[in-house]
Amino acid sequence: MDYASAAANSEDLCMWEPVAGAPPATQTPLESFLTDLQSAALASFGERDFDPKLYVDLPLRSALSVTRTAFEALPRLCSGKIASDTLKHFIDKFFDVPGSDLLPHVPKDFRSEPEGFLPLVKSQEARVWALKVHALWLQLSRKVAENVQNQPDMHTLLPLPYPVIVPGSRFREVYYWDSYWIIRGLAVSKMYDTAKGIVRNLFSLVQTYGFVPNGARTYYKNRSQPPLLSAMVRVVYENTHDLDFVEEAFPVLLREHSFWQSDLHRVHIMDRKGHKHSLNRYSANWIGPRPESSTIDKQIADRLSKEKRSLLYHDIASAAESGWDFSSRWMQNGHDLSSMRTSSIVPVDLNAFLFQKFHVLDIVNQNVNVFPSNFIPLWCGVLRPGDSRIENIVKAFSSSGLLYSAGVPSSLRQTGQQWDFPNAWAPLQHMIIEGLDWTNSKDAQIIAEVIARRWIWTNYNSFNATGEMQEKLDAQICGKVGYGGEYKPQAGFGWSNGVVLALLQKYGWPEDPTLTCR
Repeated sequence: MDYASAAANSEDLCMWEPVAGAPPATQTPLESFLTDLQSAALASFGERDFDPKLYVDLPLRSALSVTRTAFEALPRLCSGKIASDTLKHFIDKFFDVPGSDLLPHVPKDFRSEPEGFLPLVKSQEARVWALKVHALWLQLSRKVAENVQNQPDMHTLLPLPYPVIVPGSRFREVYYWDSYWIIRGLAVSKMYDTAKGIVRNLFSLVQTYGFVPNGARTYYKNRSQPPLLSAMVRVVYENTHDLDFVEEAFPVLLREHSFWQSDLHRVHIMDRKGHKHSLNRYSANWIGPRPESSTIDKQIADRLSKEKRSLLYHDIASAAESGWDFSSRWMQNGHDLSSMRTSSIVPVDLNAFLFQKFHVLDIVNQNVNVFPSNFIPLWCGVLRPGDSRIENIVKAFSSSGLLYSAGVPSSLRQTGQQWDFPNAWAPLQHMIIEGLDWTNSKDAQIIAEVIARRWIWTNYNSFNATGEMQEKLDAQICGKVGYGGEYKPQAGFGWSNGVVLALLQKYGWPEDPTLTCR
């Protein structure tokens, strides 16, 4: 059973006690100004195609004091709004283009066709496509400009010592858990130095802040994301056998582990048998609107009291820390974002990432709230191959309703949120596929390969239709792009590329079967 359901229903957890955390973080002066600009832009330009993140990514051209003075001097209409032409002229004059503080970069270890690339891919059609996906690393490779380090008060971007691979589109900076699947893809592309640099960037963030922020922006420093840094180190080591790299990583991983074991994220659990357990939750160090989505969060919380708003803002940011932003998984009312209770839920996937095995964990007896996260402990090695319970878990997955013709959806609830039905996300597919495969159960491995083939199919056809790799896809229809949530579907796309390359490396593609949707 997913601990999300257990915590909400109090069926298996007899006592739940959160531990007090640190005082909540506050906005920087630059973030505060940019969120004011964001609100003004929404009023001036309207909601159509409005992306609030764009405004907090704007690099300053002049000092903040000068820019703020000029902003406050802008003429206002009788309604208090700024005329759209006036505001556009101000932005063009005082700011550089979002993303311009990340410079294009050609990785030194990139080869147009790496030696020994995808030996199991026999189909010429599949190989041509795979090389196009491989080439996307060039489009997504960046290096942080020097002025970010020299003038940090003029950027929300965080400085990083090594080149980066970004997810793409509006996600123009490094993200924590995205980086794991990007590294999996880079390993297939034989780009080991680039992969090491990405991990070392995350090391530098841990050394500076004590944890890996959600992303490499100042406004993401109030939360982390699913803790996969040790998994990234393992991928690098498995492909390079670099023991010095592992020794370099060890103190960093210990420090990150301390962050996740801190009072902010720990909860004390007593099960029905009276046994006490210390487990973990997602819990952002934040009680205000997220700067990158301030206008959206304020609309969600608009009808609540001031005290309840702070609690909701905390749970919205905590859901963003989970990577599942947003899903009915975190809501008391699955169709109402204002009912989010993320920090009151003990998520099975987070605890599997952190602990690898559980004393109280039952992933066979599902309740009506079925999520792919219920099965992520398989990916984390909670059960060893040959465990007698694996057969029941395979049966539970087979009867869960999660197996669709074009992938595994994020949930079975259609709420309009992007981490709900029918959207299918690359990292969830990969964890389900590898978790089933690693059991060494023949039945599980058959299902794993079925999901892998379907995911390769749908990505190939989506790529042919749009010319781009997509952030998320529709699990119901081969080749259809996903939808919903607080921003438009994004293309690029870092972890989608990595998962496809990793699956082609594992399963290949025969010469005869077509990649066209069936």
